[in-house]
Amino acid sequence: MKLLRYGEAGSEKPGLLDQDGTIRDLSAYVADIAGTTLHPASLEMLSKLDPKSLPPVAGKPRTGACVAGTGKFICIGLNYSDHAAETGATVPPEPIIFMKASSAIVGPDDDVLIPRGSVKTDWEVELGVVIGKTAKYVSEDDALDYVAGYCVAHDVSERAFQAERQGQWTKGKSCDTFGPIGPWLVTKDEIADPQNLKMWLTVNGKTMQNGSTKTMVYGVRYLVSYLSQFMSLHAGDIISTGTPPGVGLGMKPPVFLKAGDVVELGIEGMGQQKQTFRADE
Repeated sequence: MKLLRYGEAGSEKPGLLDQDGTIRDLSAYVADIAGTTLHPASLEMLSKLDPKSLPPVAGKPRTGACVAGTGKFICIGLNYSDHAAETGATVPPEPIIFMKASSAIVGPDDDVLIPRGSVKTDWEVELGVVIGKTAKYVSEDDALDYVAGYCVAHDVSERAFQAERQGQWTKGKSCDTFGPIGPWLVTKDEIADPQNLKMWLTVNGKTMQNGSTKTMVYGVRYLVSYLSQFMSLHAGDIISTGTPPGVGLGMKPPVFLKAGDVVELGIEGMGQQKQTFRADE
C-alpha cells in the first residue's frame, strides 16, 4: 500500500493511493497515519480493504508529511561509501548517529526556508525507514518485522551550522522545514529489496544526485537492530539512512542553495518531492 496524509497543514486526513493514482479517504477506518495505525495488525486490516470502496478525494489537495506524531527523527551520517569519498571522509567503523528535530518535518512539496544567516544550505536525498512497532534489542534477522514501510526523505542541511560552529551536527540539520518526508509511506511488502533502489535529485532541472541504496554501508536491517541496542524505537519514528554522492558540499567548488531554487528528488517506487527554497524572513 501507499499511505499518505492530505489536506492543509495541521488538518491532514489519512488516505491511500490506489492503482490509478486516485487518493482514497481512510478516515472511516483510522484517525491518522500515526501510532497504532502503523502496527502490523492495523496495516493488515487496511490491506484487506477494497480501494474502490473508499471515497475518492476530489481535486489535487496538498500532500502532507506521510507520517504524523514522529517522536524521533534519527539520521545516519556518511552511510554511503561513494558519498564519504566525495567529502574526503573515512567510512566510520560504526554508524554515525545524529538527531533531526521533529519540528523540521514538512510535506514533500512544501516550501523549504533558508534560515537567517545561512550561507551553505545543501541537499540530500535519503531513504526513510518508518518504524511500525516498538523495537528494543532486536536482532538483524528480525529487524524488518519492526518496519512499517519506507518513504523519500530530504535531509536538508546547513553545512556552516553543521560543521563550522561548535557542537554536534543537529543544529545544521534541524532548521524549520529541513525535513520533508513523503509523498507516501510505502509499506514494506511493496519493496522487494531496500538495498537495491535507485535514487535521484535535481536542482533547477540539473541532475545532482543519481545513486542507489546498493552503496549504503550499513543497511536497513543493521541500522534498525543497531539503533535498538541504544534506544527503543517506537511506531512513527523515522530513520533517515544517509545520502549518495552529489551533494553541494562535495562539488569543486562547492555549490549551495539560494532563494528561488527548485529541488526535485525521488526514490524508485516511492514517488517524488518538489520544493521551492525561499529565505526565512
